[in-house]
Amino acid sequence: MRSQGVLHADTEILVPFFDVDSMHVVWHGHYVKYLEVARCALLDKLGHNYQQMRDSGYAWPVIDLQLRYVRGAVFGQKLNVRASLVEWENRLKINYLISDLETGERLTRASSVQVAVEIASREMQLASPKVFVDAVTQVLS
Repeated sequence: MRSQGVLHADTEILVPFFDVDSMHVVWHGHYVKYLEVARCALLDKLGHNYQQMRDSGYAWPVIDLQLRYVRGAVFGQKLNVRASLVEWENRLKINYLISDLETGERLTRASSVQVAVEIASREMQLASPKVFVDAVTQVLS
């Protein structure tokens, strides 16, 4: 069973025409974009988004991305993309659930893992920077 996480952010997406193929089904690669939109909403909720990450001296590249497609989204469908914070002390792990906004039907499950890299030295950190851990702790307390 996937962890629900300790904090989540929901994002609504209306599937645009330019994201679908000739069968009006969302092309698989566009789901990554939907995950990114939800991840940014979650980071904003944490008060430590990508701009603040960079300003603190760290980049957070995605090192692992897993997607499981259950049912394809279609043109004009309203989606809910939920990003849930699962891990943050040594790496940033987020679980996602893409579902139909109106029915709640599950369409896609996913997870991403990011690690902190010090921008100045380009060295990967073995633990999340204190500034990030403190931001999460503050929101959770």
